[in-house]
Amino acid sequence: MSVPRFLADEDLRQDILDAALRQSPRMQFQRVTEVGLKSAPDSRVLEFAASAGLLVVSHDVNTMSAAAKERIEDGLPMSGLFLVPQDRDTGAVAKSLHLIWSASEAEEWAGRIVYLPL
Repeated sequence: MSVPRFLADEDLRQDILDAALRQSPRMQFQRVTEVGLKSAPDSRVLEFAASAGLLVVSHDVNTMSAAAKERIEDGLPMSGLFLVPQDRDTGAVAKSLHLIWSASEAEEWAGRIVYLPL
C-alpha cells in the first residue's frame, strides 16, 4: 500500500494546490505541465497517471470523467480521478485532499471517480 500522490490537471486552480499544500506540505502534487503533458488529451493524462501511480485532480468534469469511464470499461488501469466543479470552495476541497492523503492508501482509489469536496 502507498501514500496517495496527485497529478493536477492543467485546469486545476492554483489556489486549491496552494491551500492543500499549506495544510500538508509533504503532500506530493505534480502538474501535467511539469511532466510534459501540457494540452494532452484526457486519455493520455489518465494513462500517464495510471503508469505513475498518481491520482488525478481536475475541474474537467465532463470530458475527464468520460475518458476515465472509458478506461474502466476497457479494463485499463485507472489510478483514481477526483473531480472538482469550478464553483466548489477552495478550503473544503483542500481539506478533502488532506483527508485523502492522510487517511487512505492510493490503491483504495483505483478505478474510482469521486467528486470533491467529500
